[in-house]
Amino acid sequence: MKILNYQDIEPSPVNMEGAKDVTIRWLISKEDGAPLFAMRLFIIKPGGHTPLHTHDNEHEVFILEGEGTVWKEGEDVPFTQGTAVFVPPGEKHRFRNTGTGDLRFICMVPI
Repeated sequence: MKILNYQDIEPSPVNMEGAKDVTIRWLISKEDGAPLFAMRLFIIKPGGHTPLHTHDNEHEVFILEGEGTVWKEGEDVPFTQGTAVFVPPGEKHRFRNTGTGDLRFICMVPI
């Protein structure tokens, strides 16, 4: 079992082309013995965003703090704290912080 405070993990910048002011913390991953899913914490600064991209795997996202939009089928759909988002495999998506404070969300992906 692994029990931790997220602040004990150093954030790493997201350096994908098209990303702006995004960091990631790998909270739980295969290095911890997780066989199926990884849990990640993203923090996006005001005005920042993830790149518009796709993956072969699904994403489960839960918005912990802040407000923003997620790009879905050509339009930006607004969300706020408490929103859950399911991104199916192959669907283009981008998370953007439209608020004045940090946007924080948990993202689960298959390993």
